[in-house]
This record gives sequence, structure tokens and C-alpha cells, in this order.
Amino acid sequence: MNERKLSIQDICTISLCTAVTAIMAQISIPMPMGVPMTMQTFAVTLAAVILGAKKGAAASLIYVLLGAAGVPVLANFTGGYQYLIGPTGGFLLTFPVMAYIIGLGAEKFRRANSGFIICLILGTAVNYIGGIAMFCLVTGSSVWAGFTACVLPFIPTAVIKAGLAAAIGLKIHRRLVSAACV
Repeated sequence: MNERKLSIQDICTISLCTAVTAIMAQISIPMPMGVPMTMQTFAVTLAAVILGAKKGAAASLIYVLLGAAGVPVLANFTGGYQYLIGPTGGFLLTFPVMAYIIGLGAEKFRRANSGFIICLILGTAVNYIGGIAMFCLVTGSSVWAGFTACVLPFIPTAVIKAGLAAAIGLKIHRRLVSAACV
């Protein structure tokens, strides 16, 4: 049996990444179609790159569960399960999956190469697909309306956020690994 226990450093970094996601969620710009532009996806990507697949997904899952429990960690200091089943709930619900996919790419490649970039794109796509699906389900909109409300206006900033989170996350990960080895 090869059970790997979480170290104190693991618990602290997971907690810090959860807190960073809660803080970054407060950077929120309202958009006309009701889907705000937030920095949550930046924080989820950053956590995934720093922590890897399982721990990055854990940080995102803890964030989502805190929000669902009513802790005001979601955008605009809100919380409650109703946000998970509302028009933007699909984005929140897919954060752990997004983090797992991006974290897997970070673990396997640990550099900004094509495999890592594919995982960044795939993780982001899963988040967008979940967001569109929930938006359409709750609002009764068409997939095209969901795409234009939930994805199209966010593509340029998504590329910038993913690139910055990857670059910063890779540097932080290297520092954490070298600090743990000392």
C-alpha cells in the first residue's frame, strides 16, 4: 500500500491557493449578458500549475464547497448553493476538473511546451463548456447565445490570464520544490 500523506506544506499551499481564488473572485467586472469577468480562472489555473492535478483540484473543490456552504468567497462576496445551480454555476462546478486537467499538464510537462499548452486549453475549454451548458439550461438560451454570453467576450482575457498564471505558477512551483529540498 503506497499511501502518500499530505505534508504541512501541501496543506498550507492548498489552503493558500483556495484563499487566493476567493480573493481573486472579488475582482469582478459585470458584463451585459450577466456573466461577470472575474479573476477566478486565473487563480484556478495558478493553483493547478503550482500544486499539480490532485492538489490543484482539491484547492478548487474546497473553494467551491465553501461557496456552496454560504461562505462569501464567490464573486462580489456572495455564497450559497444557489450560485452553483444558477446561470454561472457551470463555471464554478467545473473548476476542480479544470484544475485537474491543467495540473496534469503541469506535472507531465513542467515547461511551457505544446503538451502543457494543450492541457491549458483543454482545461479552459472544459470550464467554458460547463459554463455554457449551465447558462443554457438555466436561461433556456440557445448554445449560440450561451457561447456569445459566456465565451466570446472572454477569449482575449482568457489567453492573457492563462499565460500569466502559467508563467507565474511555474516559477512559484520551482521555488516551492527547491525550498522543500533544502
